[in-house]
Amino acid sequence: MGWCFGFKLLIVINDKGEILDFLFTQADVDDRGPLKNKNFHDKIFGKLIGHKGYISKDLFAELFIDGILLISKNMKNSLMLVQDKILLRKRALVETVNDENKENS
Repeated sequence: MGWCFGFKLLIVINDKGEILDFLFTQADVDDRGPLKNKNFHDKIFGKLIGHKGYISKDLFAELFIDGILLISKNMKNSLMLVQDKILLRKRALVETVNDENKENS
């Protein structure tokens, strides 16, 4: 017990489902860690839709300075553009990309 042999695949896709970047990490690595790495998100600009586990005030501020607006479902009670609320509903696109990667590997 106490050993972890797994890994995580973190992917960044655009609104068309095209993979922009990916990263493998050990399973015990915090998911927000790679987003703090400038080399991982240098191809990202505009808006980044993420799982609510990715939100922290420090990460939001750091990405905002780099020109990235981080949006998550737990922000739905705040003032938000309608188009951003629609983007939050695109979860099926992410699941489709993940399913395709599983089937083709």
